[in-house]
Parts: sequence; C-alpha cells; structure tokens
Amino acid sequence: MSTLYPLKFKTIYKDKIWGGQKINTYLHKDFGDLPNCGETWEISGVKSDVSVVDGGELDGRSLADLLEEYKGELVGNAVYERFNNTFPLLVKFIDAADDLSIQVHPDDELAKKRHNSFGKTEMWYVIEADPGSSLIAGFNQEVNQQVYVDKLNSGHLTDILNREDVKAGDVFFLPAGRVHTIGKGLLIAEIQQTSDITYRIYDFDRVDDKGQKRELHTEEALAAIDYKKYPEYKTKYEPKKNEDVHLVSCPYFTTNVLDYTENLSKDYSSLDSFVIHVCLEGNYELHYNGSTINVKMGDSILLPNSVKQVELTTTNGFKILESYIA
Repeated sequence: MSTLYPLKFKTIYKDKIWGGQKINTYLHKDFGDLPNCGETWEISGVKSDVSVVDGGELDGRSLADLLEEYKGELVGNAVYERFNNTFPLLVKFIDAADDLSIQVHPDDELAKKRHNSFGKTEMWYVIEADPGSSLIAGFNQEVNQQVYVDKLNSGHLTDILNREDVKAGDVFFLPAGRVHTIGKGLLIAEIQQTSDITYRIYDFDRVDDKGQKRELHTEEALAAIDYKKYPEYKTKYEPKKNEDVHLVSCPYFTTNVLDYTENLSKDYSSLDSFVIHVCLEGNYELHYNGSTINVKMGDSILLPNSVKQVELTTTNGFKILESYIA
C-alpha cells in the first residue's frame, strides 16, 4: 500500500445552459472544446463523476478506490464510520453567465427516502462578481406552502424571494430546504454535501439548443422547501490578513478562509478528518514530509487524515478555503 500524500485531482468540466468563460479567463482552467463551462467538479465522490488522482504515485486512481483501500487513513476514522465508502464533500467552481434556475435541495431524510442519497447543504464563497450582480437566498417574508404555490402559479414567485446584492468575498450558507439561485455575473467556489439532487422550481421559461424547456420539479419541491423567513441570509465575518477566519460550521463541514501574505504552518493533529484547501487567489508551495507541491489559483488539494503537518510558503500571498468535518 502506497503512502498517502496531498492529492490533486483531474478537473471534471461541465457545460451548462447558463455557463460562461470565467473558468478559463479568470481561473485559467482550460475546458477545451466545450462551448462554455458552468461548473467544474474539483473533488467528487458522486457515483456518476468520481474524481481521479492527477500526479504522484497514486496517479490515475479514483477517489472511490482510495477510500475503500485507505479508509480512516484517508478521511479520518470518525468520518469513515459515519460515511463509509462515500466521500462526504463535493467541491465545485461555478461560473454563471446567466441566472441559474430557482431551485431547492432536499435534506438527508427526504433524499434518503426518495433517492437513497444524502441531502444537499452547501455554502458559496463569491470569488468574483460583475457590477450589479445579485443572487436569491430564502424568502423575504413569512410564507406557507399555499402562499408559495399561489405565487408560483401566478408567475410572481420572485416577489416573495430574498434577493441580495453580491460582491467578491461574500459568503452564503444554504442549508437543505433553502430556495436559492446564483445570479448572472458570479464566479463562486462551492463546498457541499456529496449529492447531485436538485429540484428545479422555475427556469425563467428558457429553452435549450433544441428548443426544449428543462424539466421542473414543482411537486417534488413542495416537501423539501423551508418556508420560514430568516433575519440574515449572508454570512457575517470580518476579513483579516494573516490569520484564519471562521466562515461556516455545520454537521457536514466546517470552512475557514485563510488570506495570507506570509508563510503559514498548519498542524491538524487535533482533527480526525481529511482537510481540503481550495486556492481562490495567489499561489504557494505546500511542504509535507520532506516533499513539495506547487499550488495555484483554481487548484483544490485533499490532505489525507494521515498528513498532519504542512507548511505553506509564498512570495506573492494566497487566499484559500480550508474545509474539514469537525
């Protein structure tokens, strides 16, 4: 059995009806002959799209194979006990050149019952935003299912939805059940549960290149939606240089942002979990056990549970999202 090391994976590129060019022009990730790229899946255990290691002794091995072989050494014993041979997080970049559909994701209980899947709680970090960009998260007033259905059927659903103006650095936490959409002009890093279940509520009546409207899941969504209004939908945090800043904690992941202009040593011995670094800006060298990996904007690195000490050295600075399961 090979010794585990920090892993990069081959990016999975997905063109979307609403996708754009920023994955290439901003993140410098080449999506080849695709007409656009709406999403990249950077680290995925979703059965239809399992990530494959890019580089090192384990090059070409799938994340599913590694999990089966290394178990807690890869993800942490507590994490393995909880999720077995499913890698629990999915890491994406999303480029919305147009609005995504208004949608909702089921929670664990509903997803298990209907799809034998995990639910989908997620968070967004806004990497870049065109002037005037916005997104939808939750309701702007107290509603119930009947009010919601009436607004949907009358074509006035957006009247009761909470729209937020968005700038780079904004963070949104979206528990399963929260109605949402990413607005056009936004480039986002997303950390989410391993699930690809989306109930599409409204798609702005658009059609694909064959003149077809995309499927809606009007009935399925009703039981999934959280109809409550919440006082805040945007995550409040104070950006700081050269210290770890906490963003989100939930049962599925904890995420911090690390915005550093200097070298950084990390000791993960107190964690019984893998750690993911998503590089949002800049670049650095990741040193571990006498070896080095170069990391640049757009890279995502999976640090196995067995790698506890790393050093990040930089000349130009870097900003990363750091995620793990607490």
